[in-house]
Amino acid sequence: MLHGTGGNESDLLELGSELLPGATLLSPRGKVLENGMPRFFRRLAEGVFDVDDLMLRTHELAEFIAEACAAYSLNARRVIAVGYSNGANIAASLLFLRSKTLGVAILFRPMVPFSPSNLPNLAGKSVFIAGGRQDQIANPSGIRRLAELLSTAGAAVEIHWHDGGHELGEEEIRTAQSWVARYAEEPPS
Repeated sequence: MLHGTGGNESDLLELGSELLPGATLLSPRGKVLENGMPRFFRRLAEGVFDVDDLMLRTHELAEFIAEACAAYSLNARRVIAVGYSNGANIAASLLFLRSKTLGVAILFRPMVPFSPSNLPNLAGKSVFIAGGRQDQIANPSGIRRLAELLSTAGAAVEIHWHDGGHELGEEEIRTAQSWVARYAEEPPS
Protein backbone atom coordinates (compact mmCIF):
# COMPACT_ATOMS: atom_id res chain seq x y z
CA MET A 1 0.00 0.00 0.00
CA LEU A 2 1.75 3.10 -1.29
CA HIS A 3 0.23 6.43 -0.21
CA GLY A 4 0.10 9.72 -2.09
CA THR A 5 1.89 12.97 -1.24
CA GLY A 6 1.07 14.08 2.28
CA GLY A 7 -0.28 10.66 3.20
CA ASN A 8 1.13 8.10 5.56
CA GLU A 9 1.30 4.38 6.15
CA SER A 10 -2.27 4.29 7.51
CA ASP A 11 -4.02 6.05 4.61
CA LEU A 12 -4.63 3.09 2.31
CA LEU A 13 -5.08 0.27 4.83
CA GLU A 14 -8.87 0.37 4.61
CA LEU A 15 -8.65 0.43 0.81
CA GLY A 16 -6.32 -2.58 0.89
CA SER A 17 -8.76 -4.50 3.06
CA GLU A 18 -11.58 -3.62 0.66
CA LEU A 19 -9.63 -4.62 -2.43
CA LEU A 20 -8.51 -8.00 -1.13
CA PRO A 21 -10.13 -8.98 2.19
CA GLY A 22 -7.83 -11.02 4.40
CA ALA A 23 -4.64 -10.05 2.58
CA THR A 24 -1.51 -9.25 4.53
CA LEU A 25 -0.85 -5.54 4.05
CA LEU A 26 2.55 -3.89 3.97
CA SER A 27 2.30 -0.13 4.10
CA PRO A 28 5.52 1.88 4.32
CA ARG A 29 5.69 5.62 4.83
CA GLY A 30 7.54 7.63 2.18
CA LYS A 31 10.94 8.77 3.47
CA VAL A 32 11.05 12.10 1.65
CA LEU A 33 9.45 15.22 3.11
CA GLU A 34 8.18 18.02 0.91
CA ASN A 35 6.99 20.97 2.97
CA GLY A 36 6.46 18.52 5.84
CA MET A 37 4.45 16.09 3.69
CA PRO A 38 5.73 12.51 3.22
CA ARG A 39 6.46 11.34 -0.33
CA PHE A 40 8.25 8.33 -1.74
CA PHE A 41 10.71 10.41 -3.81
CA ARG A 42 11.65 14.03 -4.44
CA ARG A 43 10.29 16.19 -7.19
CA LEU A 44 11.73 19.36 -8.60
CA ALA A 45 8.33 20.93 -9.31
CA GLU A 46 4.72 19.80 -9.78
CA GLY A 47 4.93 16.93 -12.28
CA VAL A 48 8.75 17.17 -12.58
CA PHE A 49 10.44 14.30 -10.77
CA ASP A 50 13.98 14.10 -9.45
CA VAL A 51 14.75 10.98 -11.47
CA ASP A 52 17.99 10.18 -9.63
CA ASP A 53 16.16 10.23 -6.30
CA LEU A 54 13.25 8.25 -7.79
CA MET A 55 15.64 5.51 -8.91
CA LEU A 56 17.39 5.40 -5.54
CA ARG A 57 14.07 5.24 -3.66
CA THR A 58 12.71 2.61 -6.06
CA HIS A 59 15.63 0.30 -5.27
CA GLU A 60 15.17 1.00 -1.54
CA LEU A 61 11.49 0.08 -1.78
CA ALA A 62 12.30 -3.13 -3.66
CA GLU A 63 14.74 -4.08 -0.89
CA PHE A 64 12.12 -3.26 1.77
CA ILE A 65 9.63 -5.55 0.02
CA ALA A 66 12.17 -8.38 -0.22
CA GLU A 67 13.12 -8.00 3.45
CA ALA A 68 9.48 -7.87 4.55
CA CYS A 69 8.69 -11.01 2.55
CA ALA A 70 11.56 -12.83 4.27
CA ALA A 71 10.75 -11.48 7.75
CA TYR A 72 7.03 -12.30 7.58
CA SER A 73 7.30 -15.50 5.49
CA LEU A 74 5.34 -13.95 2.63
CA ASN A 75 5.30 -15.35 -0.88
CA ALA A 76 7.20 -12.74 -2.91
CA ARG A 77 5.44 -13.95 -6.09
CA ARG A 78 2.13 -12.78 -4.63
CA VAL A 79 3.10 -9.18 -3.88
CA ILE A 80 0.53 -6.77 -5.31
CA ALA A 81 1.39 -3.09 -5.28
CA VAL A 82 -1.50 -0.68 -4.72
CA GLY A 83 -0.47 2.93 -5.14
CA TYR A 84 -2.23 6.26 -5.22
CA SER A 85 -0.64 9.27 -6.98
CA ASN A 86 2.97 9.47 -5.71
CA GLY A 87 2.66 5.87 -4.51
CA ALA A 88 1.38 4.77 -7.92
CA ASN A 89 4.35 6.50 -9.54
CA ILE A 90 6.90 4.62 -7.47
CA ALA A 91 5.01 1.37 -8.10
CA ALA A 92 5.27 2.04 -11.85
CA SER A 93 8.97 2.73 -11.34
CA LEU A 94 9.29 -0.65 -9.60
CA LEU A 95 7.83 -2.29 -12.68
CA PHE A 96 10.40 -0.55 -14.90
CA LEU A 97 13.48 -0.91 -12.66
CA ARG A 98 12.85 -3.98 -10.49
CA SER A 99 10.25 -5.90 -12.45
CA LYS A 100 10.68 -9.12 -10.46
CA THR A 101 9.49 -7.34 -7.30
CA LEU A 102 5.84 -7.27 -8.44
CA GLY A 103 3.54 -9.47 -10.46
CA VAL A 104 0.46 -7.29 -10.13
CA ALA A 105 -0.02 -3.55 -9.66
CA ILE A 106 -3.04 -1.33 -9.09
CA LEU A 107 -2.17 2.25 -9.96
CA PHE A 108 -4.62 4.98 -8.98
CA ARG A 109 -3.79 8.33 -10.68
CA PRO A 110 -0.28 7.48 -11.89
CA MET A 111 2.07 9.43 -14.12
CA VAL A 112 4.95 8.16 -16.24
CA PRO A 113 7.72 8.13 -13.59
CA PHE A 114 10.50 8.39 -16.18
CA SER A 115 11.09 7.32 -19.77
CA PRO A 116 13.06 4.08 -19.61
CA SER A 117 15.85 3.80 -22.16
CA ASN A 118 15.20 0.04 -22.30
CA LEU A 119 11.90 -1.49 -21.38
CA PRO A 120 12.02 -4.56 -19.13
CA ASN A 121 10.25 -7.79 -20.02
CA LEU A 122 6.91 -7.46 -18.22
CA ALA A 123 5.34 -10.57 -19.75
CA GLY A 124 3.13 -12.17 -17.12
CA LYS A 125 2.65 -8.91 -15.20
CA SER A 126 -0.85 -7.46 -14.80
CA VAL A 127 -1.55 -3.79 -14.20
CA PHE A 128 -4.82 -2.01 -13.42
CA ILE A 129 -4.68 1.75 -13.98
CA ALA A 130 -7.41 4.10 -12.75
CA GLY A 131 -7.41 7.59 -14.18
CA GLY A 132 -9.61 10.64 -13.86
CA ARG A 133 -10.86 12.21 -17.09
CA GLN A 134 -10.71 15.66 -15.45
CA ASP A 135 -7.45 15.07 -13.56
CA GLN A 136 -5.15 18.08 -13.85
CA ILE A 137 -2.25 16.28 -12.11
CA ALA A 138 -2.19 12.78 -13.61
CA ASN A 139 -3.75 13.78 -16.90
CA PRO A 140 -5.35 11.29 -19.31
CA SER A 141 -2.65 11.62 -21.99
CA GLY A 142 0.04 10.74 -19.43
CA ILE A 143 -1.97 7.77 -18.21
CA ARG A 144 -2.40 6.52 -21.78
CA ARG A 145 1.36 6.92 -22.32
CA LEU A 146 2.15 4.91 -19.17
CA ALA A 147 -0.27 2.18 -20.27
CA GLU A 148 1.39 2.13 -23.70
CA LEU A 149 4.87 1.74 -22.16
CA LEU A 150 3.73 -1.06 -19.86
CA SER A 151 1.88 -2.84 -22.70
CA THR A 152 4.85 -2.51 -25.06
CA ALA A 153 6.98 -4.12 -22.33
CA GLY A 154 4.54 -7.07 -22.30
CA ALA A 155 2.30 -6.34 -19.30
CA ALA A 156 -1.44 -6.98 -19.48
CA VAL A 157 -2.87 -3.51 -18.80
CA GLU A 158 -6.45 -2.49 -18.09
CA ILE A 159 -7.44 1.17 -17.76
CA HIS A 160 -10.55 2.31 -15.91
CA TRP A 161 -11.67 5.93 -16.33
CA HIS A 162 -13.38 7.94 -13.60
CA ASP A 163 -15.30 11.07 -14.63
CA GLY A 164 -13.76 13.19 -11.89
CA GLY A 165 -10.32 14.51 -11.09
CA HIS A 166 -7.49 13.32 -8.86
CA GLU A 167 -9.76 11.99 -6.09
CA LEU A 168 -10.69 8.31 -5.82
CA GLY A 169 -14.21 7.24 -6.69
CA GLU A 170 -16.18 4.38 -5.18
CA GLU A 171 -16.98 2.84 -8.58
CA GLU A 172 -13.31 2.52 -9.54
CA ILE A 173 -12.50 0.96 -6.17
CA ARG A 174 -15.20 -1.67 -6.83
CA THR A 175 -13.86 -2.22 -10.34
CA ALA A 176 -10.32 -2.66 -8.97
CA GLN A 177 -11.68 -5.05 -6.34
CA SER A 178 -13.27 -7.24 -9.03
CA TRP A 179 -10.15 -7.03 -11.17
CA VAL A 180 -7.72 -8.07 -8.39
CA ALA A 181 -9.94 -10.89 -7.10
CA ARG A 182 -8.68 -13.10 -9.94
CA TYR A 183 -5.16 -12.94 -8.43
CA ALA A 184 -6.19 -13.93 -4.91
CA GLU A 185 -6.09 -17.69 -5.48
CA GLU A 186 -3.18 -18.12 -7.86
CA PRO A 187 0.14 -16.31 -7.74
CA PRO A 188 1.08 -14.27 -10.79
CA SER A 189 3.43 -16.04 -13.18
